[in-house]
Amino acid sequence: MLRLKKYNFKSKGFTLFSLLFVLLFSSCSNIVELDLETGDPKIVIDAEIIWEKGTSGSEQSIKITRMAPYYNPEVPKVSGAQVRVENSNGDIFTFNESEPGLYVCTNFVPAINMEYKLFVQVDGQSLTATEKLVSVSPIDKVEQELMPDITGPDFIVVSFYYKDPADQVNYYLTDYKIDYLAYPEYTVSSDEFVNGNEINEKFGGTDLKPGKIMEITHRGISKNFYNYMNLILEAASSNPFGSVPGNIRGNILNTTDTNNFALGYFRLCETNHILYTVK
Repeated sequence: MLRLKKYNFKSKGFTLFSLLFVLLFSSCSNIVELDLETGDPKIVIDAEIIWEKGTSGSEQSIKITRMAPYYNPEVPKVSGAQVRVENSNGDIFTFNESEPGLYVCTNFVPAINMEYKLFVQVDGQSLTATEKLVSVSPIDKVEQELMPDITGPDFIVVSFYYKDPADQVNYYLTDYKIDYLAYPEYTVSSDEFVNGNEINEKFGGTDLKPGKIMEITHRGISKNFYNYMNLILEAASSNPFGSVPGNIRGNILNTTDTNNFALGYFRLCETNHILYTVK
């Protein structure tokens, strides 16, 4: 038989006091913004020349922004910069500003293993970086499977496969875009222990359901960029858009003032891009 608890005056008073105590503290909860130090508003250059297999690669873009205070909701875009890229043959590709902070070239000529040099003039500073365009092994097939999970229901894992060339050391960067991810998820890999073999990359999780469309971009990258991205992903827990504990230096040099370095990395990647619908 269910027994009802009898409250006396003291227990009722204590209950009322507890309720008022909770309401008082819940009503006093405010957002507190810390008075954080503001560092130098460094220039940030997002310069990825990305050449999709089977395309001309003639249209490329470079974004230039500026670091902002932590609580600033907008990323300041940098206008008025002069941007160009030169290859080792002496060809010059000019990037013109199409909108604030976005610089576009429509006649770029990509070539595997060609060396390219970035030149940026901004805020009276001369910035430069040098990199080669790296090839990528094409994706041969995509498969999916159910992965057992002892803590809950089985979940879907999608794998894609590619043949790594045996005559060179290779490094790869892959990003995955799905509607439930706020930002792309990045992974880096190398052929250090699997050189010349078939390699597979896996992505899965409980949110990966049938009907979801995955956008996979698989890049060939240089060793230096591989090391840079490893630091970024380790610091930001695989979210390159998160806050990192310090400024990680890229390959962009300031030839006017070496102490006033820019953030970002100039890289050139051949890519294989696919859309996969989860079954």
